[in-house]
Amino acid sequence: MRIMGIDYGDSRIGIAISDPFGWTAQAVETINVKKGFMKAIDRIIELLNIYKAEKIVVGFPRNMNGTIGPRGEKTQEFIDFLANKVDAEIIKWDERLSSVAANRIMHEVDMKTSKKKGVVDQIAACYILQGYLDSIKN
Repeated sequence: MRIMGIDYGDSRIGIAISDPFGWTAQAVETINVKKGFMKAIDRIIELLNIYKAEKIVVGFPRNMNGTIGPRGEKTQEFIDFLANKVDAEIIKWDERLSSVAANRIMHEVDMKTSKKKGVVDQIAACYILQGYLDSIKN
């Protein structure tokens, strides 16, 4: 069973997908939300169908003290909207520091700043999904 990982943002949505065994997460693409929210939702649904994913793990931002701030509220609205459009189970996953980790990796591999924007969300989606996959293995 494949599982999709999502790093949701106002401008871009990073997408990752698990291998068929649920062991590893791979980056798939970055969806540009500025081209239209419904187009982004349609693309997520299309990818769900292509990969036959049965679960979606959405990175859920919390403040460092565990509370839910404005970004978390926006993400919850996205999750609620998506839940009404898909049959897949949606799981919220704590994404604190996933973007920080993604940026650190890109810095370590000396990726040019111009290329980071399109990739950081995919890497963050991989971190989110891999964290979930590791948690269900144990």
